[in-house]
Amino acid sequence: MTEGMAAETHWRRNLVVCVFGSFTTIVAMTLLLPFLPLYVRDLGVADEAAIVQWSGIAFGATFFSAALVAPLWGRLADRYGRKLMLVRASLGMAVAMSLIGLAQDVWQLVGLRLLAGLLGGYASGSMVLVATQTPKDRSAWALGVLSAGIMAGNLVGPLVGGVMPPLIGIRATFFAAGAVIFGAFLATLALIREAPRPPREARQAAGGWAQVPDKGPALAMLATGLLLMLAVMSIEPIITVYVAELVSDPARVTLVAGLAMSATALGSILSAPRLGRLADRIGAWPVITGSLAVSALLLVPQALVVADWQLVALRFLMGLALGGLLPCIASVIRHSVPDRVAGTMLGYSTSSQYAGQVLGPLLGGFAGGHFGMRSVFLATALILAAGAVGTWAARPKRHLHAA
Repeated sequence: MTEGMAAETHWRRNLVVCVFGSFTTIVAMTLLLPFLPLYVRDLGVADEAAIVQWSGIAFGATFFSAALVAPLWGRLADRYGRKLMLVRASLGMAVAMSLIGLAQDVWQLVGLRLLAGLLGGYASGSMVLVATQTPKDRSAWALGVLSAGIMAGNLVGPLVGGVMPPLIGIRATFFAAGAVIFGAFLATLALIREAPRPPREARQAAGGWAQVPDKGPALAMLATGLLLMLAVMSIEPIITVYVAELVSDPARVTLVAGLAMSATALGSILSAPRLGRLADRIGAWPVITGSLAVSALLLVPQALVVADWQLVALRFLMGLALGGLLPCIASVIRHSVPDRVAGTMLGYSTSSQYAGQVLGPLLGGFAGGHFGMRSVFLATALILAAGAVGTWAARPKRHLHAA
C-alpha cells in the first residue's frame, strides 16, 4: 500500500472510530436525564425541591468541569498527540461512568459527574483529530459527519435512559454505559492512526494565541460557537412552558415538547454532512453566515405560531439551518491557525460553546419570566442576526476556499 493510499484509509477509518466513540460517550453523558431525579431519591434525598436542585447540579457538573479543562486537553493534544487524548478520554469516561453506578450518596454523584467532565472530552478531542488528520478539501464534510454523530448521541441518550433502567436497573445502566465506552477505548487504541508528530522542539515551543498570526477569524468562531449554543439553549428550557400555551390537552404537553426538541436535533443530524460538503465547495464563511441568518429568520415565526405542529415544523427547519455551524466553525479554526496550536484553539472553541450552554438558559429564563415566552424567540433572533452580520464582517478579505 502506498503512502497516499494509507493516508486515505487512515483518515476515513479515524472518522468512523471517532463518530462511534463520540456517539457512545455523549449517550453516556445524557442518558441519565430521564431517571436522574429517581437516582437522587435513591441516594437519600427525600424533599422534592431538594431532588430537583440536586438533579440540576449533578447534570450540569459534567459540562462545567469539561468547559474548564477543554483548552488544557487541546494544548496537551498539540504537544503529545491527538490519539493519546482520545485514549485517555475514553478510558477515563469508562471508569467514571462505572463509578457513578456505585455512588452511595448525592455528594459522590456530583463529584463523579465532575470527574466525568474532567476526564472526558472525547467528542471535542475527536473534532481536533478529524480536523487535523483529514485532507483539507474534505475536512468540513468529515466534521459534519462527526457533528451528526455527536448530535445523534444527544438525541439517543435520553431515549436509552428511558428504556434501560426499567429493564436492568439504574446502577446496571451506568455499568452498561461504561462497558460500551470501554469498547470505544479499545477501538480507539487499536484502529486510530495519527500522522507523524512534529519534532519535539516544535511541539514544546507551541504556544497559544501568540502563535496565531491573524486572530480575527479564530475570535469570530469562538463568538459564533457561543452564539450557537446560546440560541439553542435559550429556547429549549422554555419549550415545555411555551407548548402548554399552545395545546389545550395537558396530557399532550410533554409529548409535543419532546417532539419540538427532537425535531431540532433531527434536522441538524440530517443537514450537518451536507452543509459540510457545501462548505468544502464554496467555503465555510458563506455557510456560517447563511446558517445564522436563516436561523434568525426562522425564530420570528416561532414567536407567532398558533398551533403545536407549526412549532415542531419550524424547529425542524431551524435544525436544518443550524446543522452546518459546528463543522464549519471547526473547519475555519483548523485552517486559520498553525497546525501546532490547532488543538488548543479548538479547545477554546469547545469552552466557548459550553459557556453558551450555561448562558442560554439563564438569559432565556430571564426574558421569558419578565417579558413572556414569545420574547425569548425574538430576542434570540436579534442575537443571531447580529452574529450573522458580525461573522460576515469578520471574514478574511482574501477568500480562502478551504476555510
